[in-house]
Amino acid sequence: MTTTHVLETADVDLAYDVRGPLPAAEPPLVMIGQPMGASGFTALASYFPDRTVVTYDPRGIGRTVRRDGRTDAVPETQAADVHALIEALGAGPVDLFASSGGAVTALALVAAYPDDVRTLVAHEPPLITVLPDAAAAERAAAGFREAYQAQGANAGMAAFIAMTSWPGEFTDEYFARPAPDPAQFGMPTEDDGSRDDPLLSDRALAVTAYRPDVAALTKAGTRVVIGVGEETGTTFTGRTSAAIAELLGQEPAVFPGGHGGFAAAEGPYPGVPEAFSRKLREVLG
Repeated sequence: MTTTHVLETADVDLAYDVRGPLPAAEPPLVMIGQPMGASGFTALASYFPDRTVVTYDPRGIGRTVRRDGRTDAVPETQAADVHALIEALGAGPVDLFASSGGAVTALALVAAYPDDVRTLVAHEPPLITVLPDAAAAERAAAGFREAYQAQGANAGMAAFIAMTSWPGEFTDEYFARPAPDPAQFGMPTEDDGSRDDPLLSDRALAVTAYRPDVAALTKAGTRVVIGVGEETGTTFTGRTSAAIAELLGQEPAVFPGGHGGFAAAEGPYPGVPEAFSRKLREVLG
């Protein structure tokens, strides 16, 4: 059974879903993303019928309403939200699976609130700051934001796909390529005029610019596992995952699929959620 709740804080109303009972026999399994909300974890959560699973919509995403007058996604602020959610559950420390920008939030959470999480699986955090070619990576990311501002969502997404699928470091060869055509990715070329996309706009700048506190993460009692998709290879988030794992003195845990390997098999970006869930169970122990 799934119940939906709203946690009202001073500047945000956090919408979250609880699948299963509270209190539970073992710590709840919390799943977070950024900018993806709770709906993106529906398929993965279905493979944990024996666990109480909690998902939420981050600040400003989906059903969650922010009242702080801001639009950016600051990891420390997002981490404070997740901390408030865990406190509201009254069932910590939790196990936490975090994807993409949510993995950045989770690293900030463990650094600031080390008693909140028993095991963190941080899957492919897009941390530009940990890359050896960080300046070039930031230039590449600026490219898709500029395409978005100039030509709209389809042009921006085409540039984003080109950036995140590039293997290896961002070299002169990458920057010499012509701008990708949205049509080559099956997208229309029209501009709908909107410029508030949480992924393609500068709202996500603070996520990729976050510098993880390695000393705090190492000191925390939380078991931190960096995950990476077997299909991700040496593309952007494959390299960021390898880099942060190295800083933490570990090898990434390899999961089935790619960046969204946990997603529904029938969705627009098909994943392999059943196989992914088996690996997640293994890693959580």
